[in-house]
Amino acid sequence: MFKTLILSLTLASAIPAHAAVFTATGAAPGDIQTAVDNFRSALGANNGVGGSFASGRREINWDAVPNAFASPNALPGNFFNVNSPRGAVFSTPGSGFQVSATLASGTPVEFGNIDPSYTAEFQTFSAERLFTPIGSNIMQIDFFVPGTTTPASVAGFGAVFTDVELAAQTIFTVFYGDGSNGGQFAVPAGPNGGLSFLGLTDNRRYSRIIIQTGTTALAAGVIENLRTPGVDLVAMDDFIYGEPLSANGVPEPGSMLLTLAGAAALFLYRRK
Repeated sequence: MFKTLILSLTLASAIPAHAAVFTATGAAPGDIQTAVDNFRSALGANNGVGGSFASGRREINWDAVPNAFASPNALPGNFFNVNSPRGAVFSTPGSGFQVSATLASGTPVEFGNIDPSYTAEFQTFSAERLFTPIGSNIMQIDFFVPGTTTPASVAGFGAVFTDVELAAQTIFTVFYGDGSNGGQFAVPAGPNGGLSFLGLTDNRRYSRIIIQTGTTALAAGVIENLRTPGVDLVAMDDFIYGEPLSANGVPEPGSMLLTLAGAAALFLYRRK
């Protein structure tokens, strides 16, 4: 099982014929806006916070997160199923998550609290907060009926990334409601400091998404320059996904088997 999973998370797979893929890159938000809007339209109306709906979508843009849960403080992995119910729970083999600070908070923006160089490294799609795992560049998203512990699945998932510079290093791996691997999809590389978008819809529903952001986790002293070739630091902005609906056979969250296997795969890949 581990060998199969490691291979599936290490080797880029062909795009399944049943997946519809929305992509865009550019130097500014307007350059990816049409692709983002087309993806939103494919999923349906925004259902906001709380409740449960038969169709439509949910969005997380981080911007209304209170300062108490933003940099330099940690964001709980279940914040968007408990504090602001939208049916998404995050986990990581790292130490947690951060949402970047606002200018008014007095903490450096765009993860400048982690390393001062990051304020010039990243930009936002929707001002003014960004999102990142801490201590790892891998995260896992499990879906639930919003505000409950009932496992769920979604009709599609998309996200905006900033400063994706290396091809095939920022990646989604998607899993269906029965736990099977739905394939691996690379976020397109864009200009230095620019924005990239990847959105997926499918005729089968996703119960889990694993995201690899660049090559390296954000950390003090970890920077992109000529002395660190091959390092690509990436942060995230808006998450957009279909309404989480209950389904039989959706894996329970909490087990980090898939995420840890993904981390092991990346380690073995780099060793080679």
